[in-house]
Amino acid sequence: MIRICLDCHTEIKGRADKKFCDDQCRNNYNNKRKSEDGVFVKKINQILNKNRRLLKDENNAGNSNVKKDSLAKKGFDFDYHTHYYLADTGNVYVFCYEYGYMFAQNDDVILLKKE
Repeated sequence: MIRICLDCHTEIKGRADKKFCDDQCRNNYNNKRKSEDGVFVKKINQILNKNRRLLKDENNAGNSNVKKDSLAKKGFDFDYHTHYYLADTGNVYVFCYEYGYMFAQNDDVILLKKE
């Protein structure tokens, strides 16, 4: 049975379970596969990391409240987050990893860090 390299499509010699003719073809194939799927995921991860960094910076500055417009002007994207948390009080917090926020009155955003 003739086996063909998944990357360069040449005939493979060697072990019966071999899929690539050499390491370069294996790397090329996997890099192509990851780059096709990874563009979308990479873009979302960049947005999430930026949101996390902005929340962290505001928390480290000692702010427990900040204006929604202030975060938005710095590039915070309120459409992207990692999860929600429902507190015992009934308040819903939106999180970017360990940093969260809750909308309050007058466009205030209450910040917190979950330990």
